[in-house]
Amino acid sequence: MSIHDRPFGRYFEDFEIGDVYKHWPGKTITEFDDHLFCMLTMNHHPLHSDAWFAETQSVQKKNVVVGNLVYSLILGMSVPDVSGAAIANLEIETLVHKNPTFHGDTLYAETRVLDKKASTSKDDRGVVTVESKGFNQDGLEVCYFRRRVLVWKSGSAPQRLRPYDDGAWD
Repeated sequence: MSIHDRPFGRYFEDFEIGDVYKHWPGKTITEFDDHLFCMLTMNHHPLHSDAWFAETQSVQKKNVVVGNLVYSLILGMSVPDVSGAAIANLEIETLVHKNPTFHGDTLYAETRVLDKKASTSKDDRGVVTVESKGFNQDGLEVCYFRRRVLVWKSGSAPQRLRPYDDGAWD
């Protein structure tokens, strides 16, 4: 019998400058998703939640998904490939919303490794710089950001534990 732990994130040694991770799956943003996120974050701008306002008083002529939801989804899509085993996200260096996202759009994401540097103060970790892009179902880039992530070196990462005995299948 073999036991397989799903990889979640990468260690410092796993990152290669220039590598691209194509995250999967995509996510279709519903009107409900947008309204819930707006209410949770107290962003009550009518551009996101009032169809009449959007149709009659906005440039886009329809509701626009709040930008922080778009960014959060792209970031979330990257976690299994990039920061799932990280110590911390250190910095978002750049965040650009390149085109609007609308209710019903489906987002997809990719991340490219730009740089990696071993820590000079602690030999068990390093900093990886990545850039991520989000695209809609038409291939139009809607979001771009660049971030720095503090990640463990493989031999130093804490063991992934579970709150139950490993003998579940014995």
